[in-house]
Amino acid sequence: MSATPQKNRASRRVLAAAAGLATVGALVAAMPAGAQEHPGKGNGKGQGPTVDVQLLSFNDLHGNLEPPAGSAGTVNEIQADGTVKAVPAGGVEYLASSLRTARQGHPYSITAAGGDMVGASPLLSGLFHDEPTIEALNKIDLDVTSVGNHEFDEGATELGRLQNGGCHPVEGCYEKGKKFQGADFPYLAANVTNEKSGKPILKPYTVWKKNGVKIGFIGVTLEGTPNIVTANGVKGLKFHDEVETINKYAKELDRQGVKSIVALIHEGGAPASSSYNYDCDSDGPGDGISGPITDIAKGISPKVDALVTGHTHQAYVCTVPDPAGNPRLVTSASSFGKLYTETTLTYDRRTKDIVRTSVKSAGAKNPKSANHIVSRDQSKANDMTALIARWNALAAPISNRPQGFITADINGRGSNAYEKPLGDLIADAQLEGLAPADKGGAVVAFMNPGGIRADLVYKASAAEGDGVVTYGESFTVQPFTNMMNVVDLTGAQLVAALKQQVSGSNEASPKILQISKGLTYTLDMTKSGADRVVADTIKLNGEAIDPAKTYRVAMNEFLAGGGDGFAALGEGTNKLVGASDLDVFNAYLAAHSTADAPLAPPAADRITVVQ
Repeated sequence: MSATPQKNRASRRVLAAAAGLATVGALVAAMPAGAQEHPGKGNGKGQGPTVDVQLLSFNDLHGNLEPPAGSAGTVNEIQADGTVKAVPAGGVEYLASSLRTARQGHPYSITAAGGDMVGASPLLSGLFHDEPTIEALNKIDLDVTSVGNHEFDEGATELGRLQNGGCHPVEGCYEKGKKFQGADFPYLAANVTNEKSGKPILKPYTVWKKNGVKIGFIGVTLEGTPNIVTANGVKGLKFHDEVETINKYAKELDRQGVKSIVALIHEGGAPASSSYNYDCDSDGPGDGISGPITDIAKGISPKVDALVTGHTHQAYVCTVPDPAGNPRLVTSASSFGKLYTETTLTYDRRTKDIVRTSVKSAGAKNPKSANHIVSRDQSKANDMTALIARWNALAAPISNRPQGFITADINGRGSNAYEKPLGDLIADAQLEGLAPADKGGAVVAFMNPGGIRADLVYKASAAEGDGVVTYGESFTVQPFTNMMNVVDLTGAQLVAALKQQVSGSNEASPKILQISKGLTYTLDMTKSGADRVVADTIKLNGEAIDPAKTYRVAMNEFLAGGGDGFAALGEGTNKLVGASDLDVFNAYLAAHSTADAPLAPPAADRITVVQ
């Protein structure tokens, strides 16, 4: 679930309008106990020695104000009989209702997020540089979030504007007489510093306080953010090790007397099951969680009591032992506002720390935590409905414009396959748009899978009619407005790029490029590393790739810069810059579909996968 970002430029938008981990402790998949002060010897002020603090958390909203369409808008749920059901979820009208309902009866309640609140957003938010999403989060009463890699899509200056307010420097104010106020909540960026000053670009931590209860929050993004953001997005910034940074500020908070600490980390893992209610602490073969967050969690100081994570768009509530061997919660709530996590942190007023049990036993269930579906069966939050309607009215002249027609859903983000039908369609559009000699002379095109942000859904989203692809829908698929590049690559470099899909930084979590028609090869996942790409099967239009021959290759500027671990693609020469990826995509839809002859989903048969 790579959340691969690219730059989102104002002018363009206007013009374009480890598995099997042994875990310690037990979790319960039930609602945490109500927030209450525990009975016991008081402190003279009618307060018991411990108090339950409710922590509500979510991550990777990506500006999805409206319910995500198609399979991208569902979560998997294990049923009583063991079967798995896809349940529709998400949308800020329902997220707001869920959080407000959950807070009832909890006098001590905090709402926190794990980054990527904005960026790669649908048109409703992305067209307005995500001001609508910040406004919605303010209304939801978000208390704090870490930055994620997508918060840097438009650079540190724009991130500062989202925090502090002010109208856009190019496009100005979107509503007459209204100035953008910025986020009411702090964005935390403890491990992101200015290259020149060495100081964090935003606050590294914040302390939540109520009636003497103090809980510190440290926020970081993944250290590898520069590898998945365009160079302009991270220009002048330095990204530091997550563990070292969190431990540094945990010591600082501890010295200040803040003993209860939660880390908000925009990095994640992969649980053994995609179902949100999977018991991550079951100890069967292959159970548990794998991925970068496991090593991070094992290295973070025991001073930190819980980890709220993100980035991988997965759902999990796991315990991973801290360096002292004690169980510690690591949670993630999928993406797009489809889930929220509810965690009970029992705060001891005497020690000022969170009560965490040190051994596994029948009573060792503190803190308690569970993920909950943001169901679309509940009542909508009226203020969110009004917010969406207001911004939709501003976006409608651009958003509702038809671009093409399809016969059925064409899955991209919602597809778990290495080769996605929508990936083939996008790559074909890029090849066709850049193949003419005066447009670059491309003979093959590559699309990064993380850049495909949604599905094309057959069912109408508004009044456009079933099968109609609107500008808003195509924008949601490719919201970055990246410029297309065509470069010279040798056959050897092309083969090297394909091998980098499954080796180096991509070995543990492969990033399979989506490829244009004519390119075929075998991907053998029974092998390891670069050998998974079977070199002698790689053919272009039926001919083996010649290592010494030069090929003109089309790709977006993010890939052409070597993003996502594709260093070979960054070695291209004789670059020609073409139209934006969105313009090329929309042109292809217009050229290849009509109401009478809609476009069918591609077969997705270019990569032969051996499992």
